[in-house]
Amino acid sequence: MLVHGKVDGRKGIISLSGRFDFNRHREFRGVCDPLLENQEVGVLQVDLGQVDYMDSSALGMLLMLRDKALAGKKTVELVNVRGAVKQVLEIANFGKLFPIL
Repeated sequence: MLVHGKVDGRKGIISLSGRFDFNRHREFRGVCDPLLENQEVGVLQVDLGQVDYMDSSALGMLLMLRDKALAGKKTVELVNVRGAVKQVLEIANFGKLFPIL
């Protein structure tokens, strides 16, 4: 999996591709932490459009990101959700926790 982060105005965009699982925890955190610390960023968008697999540890990483973001008065949005990833998020009721765009 590849993880990239960038800032676009007040948005921090986290783009993922491939498998989103426990093996990517450090990589994911390494991209998220600087965006969480950036005072200019108010919204974190997690782009899941290129993710073809995610497991329960990925759900946990998203929940941890959400908790850290809320502590910093930021919001997290999940964008470009499709296919099997969309099904996993629906089964986990993540639509109640995150805006899914």
